Amino acid sequence: MRVGIGYDVHRLVSGRRLILGGVEIAHEKGLDGWSDADVLVHAIVDALLGAASLGDIGGHFPSGDPQYRDISSLTLLEKVGELIAGNDWRINNIDVSVAVERPKLKEHIEEIRRTLCRTLRLDVCDVSVKATTQEGLGFVGREEGIAAWAVALLEAAPADEETELSR
Repeated sequence: MRVGIGYDVHRLVSGRRLILGGVEIAHEKGLDGWSDADVLVHAIVDALLGAASLGDIGGHFPSGDPQYRDISSLTLLEKVGELIAGNDWRINNIDVSVAVERPKLKEHIEEIRRTLCRTLRLDVCDVSVKATTQEGLGFVGREEGIAAWAVALLEAAPADEETELSR
């Protein structure tokens, strides 16, 4: 078994859609970045890549590369899921925490979990998503940005087992 941790942060700005976990959430600001800036998915991508010792999100999908401009982070997550499976790993579970002052995410958590599971072909019980505020403290508390932390557990796929994403 291998464990990886991921962290990401993006600034909140006007004129962008807010996408978290592949779900568009109504808000007056969105996250700034080269892709759709989905901080939650980016943290998961880094946790998965770290657990498999395959580098980080910037190494695989560099900012400034035109092919990734405004790309859905779910597309990046799917590619990483395929890379994980192709390296004989199976995702056991993912746990992610998002720090966001507003909007409240409670009503979106289950849709985010289902979206992540559909993208990675996991059971919904294998993905946990939690949201918290920063109690008004720091850049998150001042509503300047959103941060996310993720942990992923991988296990070696049995040699005779073809994983779902490698098919």
